Amino acid sequence: MANFKDIQLLRTTFLRGPSVWTYRPILEVWLDLGELEDFPSNKLPGLNERLTAWLPDLVEHTCGVGERGGFIQRLEGGTWMGHVLEHVVIELLNLAGMPAEFGQTREISRRGVYRMVFRCPEEAVARVALEHGHRLLMAAINDQAFDLKAAIQAIKTAINDRYLGPSTGCIVDAAGERRIPHIRLNDGNLVQLGYGAAQRRIWTAESDQTSAIAEGIAQDKDFTKRLLASCGVPVPEGQIVSSAEEAWEVAQDIGFPVTVKPSDGNHARGVTLELSQEADIKAAFALAQPEGSDVIVEKFIDGIEHRLLVVGGKVVAATKGETVSVHGNGQATLAELVAVLNQDPRRGPEQEYPLDWIDTDKGAVQLELKRQNVTPATVIPKGQSVLLQRNGNMAIDCTDDVHPDVAYYATLAAKIVGLDIAGMDMIVKDVSKPLQGQGAILEVNAGPGLLMHLKPTSGAPRPVGMAIADHLFPREDGPGAGRIPLVGIVGTRHNAFIARLVGWLLQLSGKLTGVASSEGMFIAGRQTQKANAAHWAGAHRLLTNRLAQAAVIQTTARSILEEGLAYDRCLVGVVTDMDGYEGLADHDVLEQAKMTRVLRTQIDVVLDEGAGVLNADIAQVAELAPLCDGEVLLYSTSADNAAVAAHRAEGEGRAVFVRAGQVILATGASERVLGSLQALSLPGGQQPDTTALLAAIATAWSMHIGPDLIAAGIKTFEYQI
Repeated sequence: MANFKDIQLLRTTFLRGPSVWTYRPILEVWLDLGELEDFPSNKLPGLNERLTAWLPDLVEHTCGVGERGGFIQRLEGGTWMGHVLEHVVIELLNLAGMPAEFGQTREISRRGVYRMVFRCPEEAVARVALEHGHRLLMAAINDQAFDLKAAIQAIKTAINDRYLGPSTGCIVDAAGERRIPHIRLNDGNLVQLGYGAAQRRIWTAESDQTSAIAEGIAQDKDFTKRLLASCGVPVPEGQIVSSAEEAWEVAQDIGFPVTVKPSDGNHARGVTLELSQEADIKAAFALAQPEGSDVIVEKFIDGIEHRLLVVGGKVVAATKGETVSVHGNGQATLAELVAVLNQDPRRGPEQEYPLDWIDTDKGAVQLELKRQNVTPATVIPKGQSVLLQRNGNMAIDCTDDVHPDVAYYATLAAKIVGLDIAGMDMIVKDVSKPLQGQGAILEVNAGPGLLMHLKPTSGAPRPVGMAIADHLFPREDGPGAGRIPLVGIVGTRHNAFIARLVGWLLQLSGKLTGVASSEGMFIAGRQTQKANAAHWAGAHRLLTNRLAQAAVIQTTARSILEEGLAYDRCLVGVVTDMDGYEGLADHDVLEQAKMTRVLRTQIDVVLDEGAGVLNADIAQVAELAPLCDGEVLLYSTSADNAAVAAHRAEGEGRAVFVRAGQVILATGASERVLGSLQALSLPGGQQPDTTALLAAIATAWSMHIGPDLIAAGIKTFEYQI
């Protein structure tokens, strides 16, 4: 069998926003198949069998056939290696736990070279998946060995390193369901939901509405208890201690049994329950001390551990805990029994697992074993139960069982501390009964983990991400929650002028407006950056600015091809022309007709309630109208423009055009004169380009800025480069 040379990866580009391919982030790869161009999948003996042996779930890929097994049909019928690589990479991502349902491969004008894309929200993960997918395919082509397990693990590692944690991810996903955009602000879990002045920020399960004072109070468990007690919330008696000896003394005063825990720890680390012996209490002090700034000894409350999630003054989810034990069979050692226990697929070291592995080397486990006179090497008699862990296993959903009185105290505690999102740790004998006399609140946690509610070991998952999204963006805000009026402008003809004039008109309408253009960045009319900002980074900076109540963003065809748009959707999309293909040969845009596929991206992202503004004097631009989900406004330098006439005749279609030197605003058959071109001049009598002026007027009008304000704004717009 011939040994084929590697497929060459000529170029890899991560498109972070809407592009010519799709609305979401993708990795675009240019592939040179070389000699493999002459060898589709049905001409490589054994290839299909090797691929399906390694990746049996390829049968689930419908491909263009539209049914299960569609891709297998394509393999058997003969398809080229660029297309095969696309599906291999997608399947590797699926196996690593990151579904990547979208991919495409297209041949370019150069023989044997293809553009292949696949969807992936994180660039680093996408590149790792591509690397291993490429290696797997070449191994399958050349009938060589391939370590599939190692490849999947490498991708999983990249996902764990780079992707959002489950708590942050579920909030972001919920916001996405409501069409609220998001921007990741760092490599961790700091995420902006929404744009500009309409944004909110989250960090795991904390929001920018979470008070730093409240968080500080919650971290001090002793002070929190005193504060809650002063307001009538049931809490266990306790005291801070500074030594193991003092811990024993306080325990005697409080009365046995007691709990020993760190004053500001989390995730149940350093917490030891139900202690009565001096040696155990002193040992527990040693376990708790490294986990916090102080150690607390408090009265042990008999009951079941619960975690209630409070969001915006409501209990939205609740879980209860269970102890962890193993049962002897008379043959296996404790360590062997624990190893079997750790094989539970719900247990793991990463945060996506609802339960942790049990580590017999940890002090808390060792203390429990010591209390039972057992070591990891002990063979446990048949029928004997050995307790390993008493707390930290809250993963059984009980939301529907929570009594209103229990919920009342949970929400009251959150309000007393001042947290908008809080995890309430409680001990309750029966959560379906009133709290008084049978339970107490142990801790109030800021930034609570959400995984226990998303993946309970028993019971129904709870939509806690949506609860937080609804708290940050109330439903009554309507479909525009998290959004500001955003205008996107693409083309080449005087687009910086259009962007700045539209920004000025929006500013006059009462919205503090930011403009990202090739002439720089402007906030409220003040230039804050002189360098070109008509690209992804410039737009990104503007959309993260909390001052911006409206935004106007200029972009270019090259930016769309190399970066994607910086925003998911816009209120108004403006296309001024189809020029510039001559400078895009490196993207295989070799004729003007191909510009349609590039620049339609701007119209594809217009919101249903928005508008597309198109230059009717260029037929190729006007033909984008059917692609717009919102209203369409046309502009033309001629009152006799055929596209404008047809648009007006369709009903209430709006258009801006010039007739006898007068700028006309038309809605269907009705017309209004805005003013003459001579009168609509800038200060000092400066006459702007007519087509550019009409584009700006149409854009402002599409945003319901009144004609009088538009005319006055033009005359007061001091345009300087």
